[in-house]
Amino acid sequence: MTLYYCYDAWCGWCYGFSPVIKRIAEEYKDRLTFEVLSGGMIRPETPQPFGPIARYVQTAYTRVEELTGIKFGEDFLWHVLHPDETDWFPDSTMAAVALCIIKEHAPDRQVEAAFDLQHALNFEGRDLTDPEAYRHLLPKYGIGEESFYEKLHSEEYKDQALYEFALVQQLQVKGFPAVLLQSGDLRFYLLANGYTSYDDLKARLEQAMGNIEK
Repeated sequence: MTLYYCYDAWCGWCYGFSPVIKRIAEEYKDRLTFEVLSGGMIRPETPQPFGPIARYVQTAYTRVEELTGIKFGEDFLWHVLHPDETDWFPDSTMAAVALCIIKEHAPDRQVEAAFDLQHALNFEGRDLTDPEAYRHLLPKYGIGEESFYEKLHSEEYKDQALYEFALVQQLQVKGFPAVLLQSGDLRFYLLANGYTSYDDLKARLEQAMGNIEK
């Protein structure tokens, strides 16, 4: 059985959900295969400034913190609280390409890698459209810098990211985070659509696994 975690690196609720999915991944690592798919939440035809999104995040981030217990970092919140001064132009594509590269090198650490990308943005305030935002993670995953940056700018890995975006749409995911369990007969069980607590996700997962194993 495979558990699919559909997320986006720019999704604040996915960042809040990270401790939940990390705990599930650790607990079920010997029973399930975990696959993280990037959803392509922000894909403007032309670059758009972060300012309008920042104004929404100004109220949303406090709800995420209150409900999930996670904290957003001061360097990220500077961009949120200064919407007219931030120089960010968000786009989900580069972070999705980076995740494809990391998954290739560390397929068993996909959930951890997704969290690291979100921590880089939401706590450390790194702009995920800047190639330099990923350099600090390369030693952790044993990836050479020359190899990583060649792949980051290649059409091959961009196509992989775009395929993930399309697959998430095919799975009819309407929002992030989303968690689905796939059984051997290609049936999918939707376990989470939006932020879900650990207890609720675990209960749904156990029920779905029980139904599959009958």
